[in-house]
Amino acid sequence: MSTITPEHRAALLERLRGRLIVSCQAYPGEPLRDPEVTRRMALAVLQGGAAGLRAQGLEDLRAIRASTDVPLIGLWKDGPAEVHITPTVRHAEAVAATGADIVALDATDRPRPDGQPLSASIEAVHRAGRLVMADVSTEAEGIEAARLGADLVGTTLSGYTPSTPRTEGPDLALVARLSAALDVPVVAEGRVHTPDQAAQALAAGAFTVVVGTAITHPTTLTHWFATRLRQD
Repeated sequence: MSTITPEHRAALLERLRGRLIVSCQAYPGEPLRDPEVTRRMALAVLQGGAAGLRAQGLEDLRAIRASTDVPLIGLWKDGPAEVHITPTVRHAEAVAATGADIVALDATDRPRPDGQPLSASIEAVHRAGRLVMADVSTEAEGIEAARLGADLVGTTLSGYTPSTPRTEGPDLALVARLSAALDVPVVAEGRVHTPDQAAQALAAGAFTVVVGTAITHPTTLTHWFATRLRQD
């Protein structure tokens, strides 16, 4: 049984309504892949007006949680399998234990590495008193995740699974379909590269918008500029 009261859930989500969440992550082997760097990056984006944070890795999450009480979405990318965003019940429980308010996990219809159903991870997170953000790639996956108890549904994995085409920018069509089909908040995430695109996501029905690369990944930002100059 969930230990989350409706009042707690509503209050937490209200802090994110119509606001910006910034994803603070670095890839393995990059100079910024360090919990202290992630913590400082998180504090920097909060100064810029972010209402919430999304980060991965247990040490990073603990470091951020010790520094701020803003809504924190946590995840753990692990393993070689296609499903590697908080892929098992064990991962979900560990992320919840860091103090993250919301645990993000892969909610696509692909097999999970521990062989357990998606519902097992959702139930484990709820037992820990945390909310669940279901990262999906299709409308059907979002509907199923909400049916199983996910508290938020994100378009995070649209374009990153074999069954979904990759749009140039955010998948606004999926945002609109999910927003029309679900009673739970829809999070626009994935390839939101400009302020205008973020605003368009809200107009399409998103409850909140997650931006990562365009704010917190200087390697990619530099590549965009360098590549453009080489084209001239």
